[in-house]
Amino acid sequence: MKAINKILVAIDPSTEAQKSLNRAAELASRTGASVTALLVIYDFSYEMTTMLSSDERNLMRQAVIAEQSTWLEKILEPYQASVNQIEAKVIWHNRPFEVMIKEILQTGYDLLVKSTHEHSVLRSVIFTPTDWHLIRKCPIPVLLVKDHDWPENGQIIAAINAINQESHHKDLNQNIIETAQFLSSHLNAETQLLTCYPGAPINLSIEIPEFDPQSYRLAIHQHHINALKKYAEEYEIDEKHCIVAEGLPEDEIGQVAQNLDAELIVMGTVGRNGISAALLGNTAEHLLDAVNCDVLAIKPHDFICPIKLD
Repeated sequence: MKAINKILVAIDPSTEAQKSLNRAAELASRTGASVTALLVIYDFSYEMTTMLSSDERNLMRQAVIAEQSTWLEKILEPYQASVNQIEAKVIWHNRPFEVMIKEILQTGYDLLVKSTHEHSVLRSVIFTPTDWHLIRKCPIPVLLVKDHDWPENGQIIAAINAINQESHHKDLNQNIIETAQFLSSHLNAETQLLTCYPGAPINLSIEIPEFDPQSYRLAIHQHHINALKKYAEEYEIDEKHCIVAEGLPEDEIGQVAQNLDAELIVMGTVGRNGISAALLGNTAEHLLDAVNCDVLAIKPHDFICPIKLD
């Protein structure tokens, strides 16, 4: 991401505190982007009113949409002064993530902003939250907003896999760093470059008596430092802003964010479907509940969106 011209923000009708709208407006005021506030509503009871004709049910839906549009317009009034262009859009649909993605495919946006809530592990397996659908399927960067402020001179973490040499993964790393630096320049923040690596496997020490776990750890650590330094040099990031952490990314990224009191984590994610997605998720999904700062999930450039326009 090298520019933000159009922002789509998902409105949460269940709360007056619109965290996502606040964040989108702040970004828009700093980048000059336009903002579209999208509210997706649905009430199953209206569809089950069998005594009414389809036309009458449609009139009822339109009345609800008009009422919610009035509410949303009032919500947007305080932002008119700070955002160059901001508009409201209300759509009736039972699958919010699908509406958001189709709106993106049809209209074209640079960023989707949505507030996120904690999910229980069991509920996430049985009922996949909208956040997870968007992380896996949205073709543009998704900014998932929590309660952490964006202070001046804050910290933005660019979390990459520094040692992966596959071309599409290197491309994703570069996109992550460029996006983090772009946002840092507009938010007066510092970019912290982070990579993680797993610890030495314990079973090797048992199976191979001559295996030296300490030497292995030092060698792996140095390998990751060298790989991270190459990216730091390419993007003129000071060595003091480079962090190599031992452990699983979903654990270490959150810990580093907490230690730095970071305002934002920028990281890559790939789409998954089926049982593997439901049971395993990916690093970005695990992070949602583990950190108290925003997470910006970015897809590879060659990502193919599974949602199609009708």
